[in-house]
Amino acid sequence: MINIEIWASGGGTNADKILSYFKNIPHINVVSLGCNRKDAGAFKIAEKHNIASYLWDKQSWEPSTIIKELNNREIDFIVLAGFLKLVPKEVIQAYEGRIVNIHPSLLPKYGGKNMYGDYVHQAVIDNKEVRSGITIHEVNEEFDKGKIIAQFSTSLNLNDDIKELKNNIQLLEHQHFSSIIHSWIMAKSE
Repeated sequence: MINIEIWASGGGTNADKILSYFKNIPHINVVSLGCNRKDAGAFKIAEKHNIASYLWDKQSWEPSTIIKELNNREIDFIVLAGFLKLVPKEVIQAYEGRIVNIHPSLLPKYGGKNMYGDYVHQAVIDNKEVRSGITIHEVNEEFDKGKIIAQFSTSLNLNDDIKELKNNIQLLEHQHFSSIIHSWIMAKSE
């Protein structure tokens, strides 16, 4: 059995889709959800799917504590689904090639520190891009610089606003992220 932990910082819509998807995959188990904001909707998603959830607060966000907790939960892979904290390098080294993230742009464009959510979408609109999309990538020690696994794009119209772009991006996320995670984990586990 392969064990996954999802990390999220917000409402948990991607976590919800991932949990629903993996309920039908017998050899992969999403065992827990970690979140760095105690008021985040992601905790309700964990409750809805009847999985354990953990708060990564300032005290527990320390490399040796993170690694110990992940080892205690027998976590094999970490999925960042809207998680906004930089993962400590010691955790990345302990889980090298086994942490995946989704980013709401076609990297390398609009990535890096402070480029998340509406900030990304506003930059795409301000620069009059005709395409945007999502990038699913492995996590390394820099924001949004890891090996790209897959990208999916959508067209923009000149009059698209943040809400429209955000909705289109979220559709791509919900359509592709879970299946890409699945194939990526299977490739890594061969």
